[in-house]
Amino acid sequence: MAKKSSTLRCPTCRTLVLKGDKHFPFCSDRCRVIDLGKWASGGYVISTPITDPEMLESLVEERRKKPAEESSDPDHKH
Repeated sequence: MAKKSSTLRCPTCRTLVLKGDKHFPFCSDRCRVIDLGKWASGGYVISTPITDPEMLESLVEERRKKPAEESSDPDHKH
């Protein structure tokens, strides 16, 4: 059985961080804010494909409805 590590590297600057540190898993509040900014600006994305059948069905339904809604719009010019 592998021993659990009490340290890891800060995801932003790669500095070693102790598990009990106040900003864990980051080394500082600055690195935490930088990471948050990357998420907020779209710098990070989750690229895992959608595998939930209900979510896939709702996406398919939305795509089916969209062209019908656009063509029924009287202000819509072709």
